[in-house]
Amino acid sequence: MDIIKIIFPTVLTFFIGIFITPFFSRYFYRYKMWKKSSRTNADTSEAFKSIHNTEHELSTPKIGGVIIWVSVLFTVCIIYLLSIIWPSDVTLKLNLFSRSQTLVPLGTFFFAAFVGLADDLLHIYGHSKFAQDALIYRKIKIFLVTLIGFVISFWFYYKLDFSSVHIPFNGSWELGVWFIPFFIIVMLATFSTSVIDGVDGLAGGVLASVFTAFAVIAFINNQIDISALSGAIAGGILAFLWFNIPPARFYMGETGMMALTVVLAVIAFLTDSVLILPIIALPLAATTASDIIQIYVYKFFHGYRVFRVAPLHHHFQALGWPREKVVMRYWVVSVISAIIGVILVLIS
Repeated sequence: MDIIKIIFPTVLTFFIGIFITPFFSRYFYRYKMWKKSSRTNADTSEAFKSIHNTEHELSTPKIGGVIIWVSVLFTVCIIYLLSIIWPSDVTLKLNLFSRSQTLVPLGTFFFAAFVGLADDLLHIYGHSKFAQDALIYRKIKIFLVTLIGFVISFWFYYKLDFSSVHIPFNGSWELGVWFIPFFIIVMLATFSTSVIDGVDGLAGGVLASVFTAFAVIAFINNQIDISALSGAIAGGILAFLWFNIPPARFYMGETGMMALTVVLAVIAFLTDSVLILPIIALPLAATTASDIIQIYVYKFFHGYRVFRVAPLHHHFQALGWPREKVVMRYWVVSVISAIIGVILVLIS
């Protein structure tokens, strides 16, 4: 029954996402929900200009992440209402909404989704300096994610009694009150991986593997509700990916990336596998690292570039790889790193 509890919301979310997408897609295009101009970008190199498809970017809706969290919302509500209206051993067992396991990640997921949605709408319809300035935009987002991280970490520490992290093969590392800043740092690091949302199908394929891995890890830990939620999120991502494969029908946008990256950090802590997160999400970690390396080396070594273009997936494009090759190879690496991460959890 535990297996069914995980598979059922995953499949249900996928089909709900497939069903609702045509309605949302027509709405996105009817109201031209795409960027009207690109935000200012520090990278003005010829390599960046050669791979940056401005025409496609300014004619494709950037709010497609709505598909993911709405389909997850429908799944959670449908199963919960079934358990209330027709209580039985089956419906009660299938209910994945629980105070002990999924209340915090669900609350975080939807709150971050709405914050990201507000940002997307501002970028689509806004005409202020903020709407066009990448630096101001980045600072505001970092502040908001830090605030979310502080609130959630406070809850973890004082309400859920989390104060340590598991070190693979070496027991637990007691952090005490330092757990709070550590949590915030991890959430910011996870959120920074949103830079991967730049090539059709890339973010969706990578994140689907990551959340599938955490569904397996939660199942190993006997955290069945978290496993079911992770599966449902993976199902929503796959529904999004169905329409995001090149040529993308829409982009994920901040409403998708902020929701997924923030809840990913929460699930990693809840499953006590946060130090294995960089392995499971290796393509995300490598992409973020490439951006950080490029920025600091360029700043302190007088314009020297480690990569032709950062983040990493754009570097491969600048080398001449077609977009499809970059996406497919990222998917392959994602599956392999997710499997390795699950194995490490099993043996540690």
